[in-house]
Amino acid sequence: MSTNLNNRIFLLVVAIFQFLKKIDDSIEMRVIKNQLIKSISSTGANYEEAQAASSRADFSNKIRICLREIREANFWLRLIGSIDKSPNADLEGLINESEELKKIFGKIALKTKK
Repeated sequence: MSTNLNNRIFLLVVAIFQFLKKIDDSIEMRVIKNQLIKSISSTGANYEEAQAASSRADFSNKIRICLREIREANFWLRLIGSIDKSPNADLEGLINESEELKKIFGKIALKTKK
């Protein structure tokens, strides 16, 4: 599962970076883009770190960071969707994938908390 999850996160990061190249570059959107880049990159980096965790507690901590960061990325994606009302299948796909990853990280976090 970790390889599949690792790949899903990586592909989402790449897709978000590609998506952000296509959207408005106003001052407001630059702030949102910057925050989204930070949060989605952190999700991927922390998941990578979790794979080499030194203990169960370390793994659990990294997973909780992933959960917080993917939740933040999901927020920024939804905000973009609320600001730009035009239908965008790419954005909908990114939001859906981030929602699924939130659920996955939430379940992992619950299991490793025990």
